[in-house]
Amino acid sequence: MRLLAVAFAGLFLAACSHKTELKREYRMQVVVGPTTYWGMGAAKFAELVAEKTDGRINVKPYYGSQLLKGAQLNSAQMVSSGAIDLALDSTINVTPVIPDMNVFALPFFVNTYENLDRLEDGETGRLIFQAMRQKGLMPLAWGENGFRQLTNSKRAVRMPGDVAGLRIRVVGSPIFIDIFRALGADPVNMNWGDAVTAFQQGVVDGQENPVGILLPLQIYQYHRHATFWNYLADPLVLYWCRKEWESFPADIQSAVQAAAIEAARFEKALCRAGLDGETSLTILRKEFGYEIEVPDPVAMLNERGMEVEMLSADARKAFQSATKPVFDQWVGKIDPAVYKAALDDMSK
Repeated sequence: MRLLAVAFAGLFLAACSHKTELKREYRMQVVVGPTTYWGMGAAKFAELVAEKTDGRINVKPYYGSQLLKGAQLNSAQMVSSGAIDLALDSTINVTPVIPDMNVFALPFFVNTYENLDRLEDGETGRLIFQAMRQKGLMPLAWGENGFRQLTNSKRAVRMPGDVAGLRIRVVGSPIFIDIFRALGADPVNMNWGDAVTAFQQGVVDGQENPVGILLPLQIYQYHRHATFWNYLADPLVLYWCRKEWESFPADIQSAVQAAAIEAARFEKALCRAGLDGETSLTILRKEFGYEIEVPDPVAMLNERGMEVEMLSADARKAFQSATKPVFDQWVGKIDPAVYKAALDDMSK
């Protein structure tokens, strides 16, 4: 009995002293380039992880969907399988795996930063993170790409009828196609390189993207008209392969989680700077010692020759009415518990 006790004690000590084998590099999927706010958020996360883990975890962002060869809608599947370690991704790209993320893309539903924060921090966010864990993903923090705005080379867009007939480049999610068809536009899914050529040749009239993408892409080179309509939100989510995450010791998990929350706060502030009064500008200055290059994006676009329209309350109602069939169609594809949670969260 004594010999068995000694043997078991030895095995226990050996198991406790075993250290998780950490990789030299953890590969991070990022759709966009490093000069976008999204890309800068990824770089900030990698920097903070190295700092908070004393160099034990090295995260390397792979920009421009290098790890997926452009097939960005496969990101969640690749992370879940462990083929890629982690991603800072748009909810748009995760919807093939987590369809409930389409709650953010319901047309003219979320509309404000306050509502977006209530969803992410409330029951809606909890349910979505729960669904991610069930699919083999470990969600760490909400980031942001921003509310998506419309630009075009033809005319000012103030009411739904102004969109009719415009050929608009959109991302590959079906809900985007449905929204623009409901408004009478001709939506076209194409990669950004092809879109720029199409703008230059006059084959495509416009596009929709958040400010944090429009500025580094210098959209004012191609389009004169911009409409800030906040027609849908584009949150980012930072997530890791759950199986790999659960192999990390508790101190590594704690450090990486803290890095994710801090990096997400920085990245969100970049995307909102100049669009939410002084709030995000103050966060960047006081918490991160960072002075953003473009503190007033609307003024900057105007200075570059664009005409920026802000929707009136009546115009917003008109757009909501015009896209209601799409809303009704897509809300039926979302878990009723998630939709109800979103309504409850926004009512608080």
